[in-house]
Amino acid sequence: MVDVEKYLSVAPEIKEALDSGKAVVALESTILSHGLPYPENLEFAHKVEEIVRAEGAIPATTAIIDGKLKVGLNADELELMCRGENVGKVSRRDVAVYLATGKVGATTVATTMMIAEMAGIRFFATGGIGGVHRGAEVTMDISADLEELADTQVCVICAGAKSILDIGLTLEYLETVGVPVIGYDTDDFPAFYCRKSGYGVDYNAPNPEIIAKIMKTKWELGLKGGAIVANPIPEEHELDFYEMEEVITKALDSAEKDGIRGKHTTPYLLAHIKDYTDGVALKSNLQLAYNNARLASKIAVEYAK
Repeated sequence: MVDVEKYLSVAPEIKEALDSGKAVVALESTILSHGLPYPENLEFAHKVEEIVRAEGAIPATTAIIDGKLKVGLNADELELMCRGENVGKVSRRDVAVYLATGKVGATTVATTMMIAEMAGIRFFATGGIGGVHRGAEVTMDISADLEELADTQVCVICAGAKSILDIGLTLEYLETVGVPVIGYDTDDFPAFYCRKSGYGVDYNAPNPEIIAKIMKTKWELGLKGGAIVANPIPEEHELDFYEMEEVITKALDSAEKDGIRGKHTTPYLLAHIKDYTDGVALKSNLQLAYNNARLASKIAVEYAK
């Protein structure tokens, strides 16, 4: 059992919401510290929380600060994460180190899921999940997000997997570990900036109520792990699939040349994609994240009913 008092710090508003069965949506902080530039990230952090509230749910942004797993950040803590000075990118393997040493850490998809489950939060909105990287048959570079999805009872609402990944292998991995991939009103698995990846989803769920029922059934049966709700980027913000493939290939070549490996790969690639598209990719990234927060909140509200 986790010593909740010792390690978990839940904001009073979120604790009250959880105790009374209200809808709560977890949000990560890696996108703030390692995904977006300052001060755009601070504006994003406030706006995404506003979107969650507007749909009737309570936002719970997570981070590791002062030896605590924080669930819900105040204005000063959000500022700290967005400035990103000496803020590490923390996956499951790093959590104990950051807690024990008092270092400040931004939570990845995997760590946010872990903290959400400890706090009793069932739904989490992010941009795109990590997965099997291109060339993983040689590098073995596979995101910890996938194992977390297999083991942790949190439903992740995302715009599919990041386009920089090998999406086919990512979906094969998810099938192997028993993670359902639910498309929100789509038969096609989205690829972050693009509405279609060329791969299908397991199930097409036409509305938030059905998704909430699926998750309730899964967890009542005692089936371990979470699920992915793949929510395509709004059409007006979609980027061309083939143009993005060219940009991603260019970014991957650059990463190879610069010797980028492991957890530094994704932030490096996203930064280069932003530059190669003159900032257009960043705008799409923001819009898909807002779209996911909106849907996650609707599902959480239905689940709370």
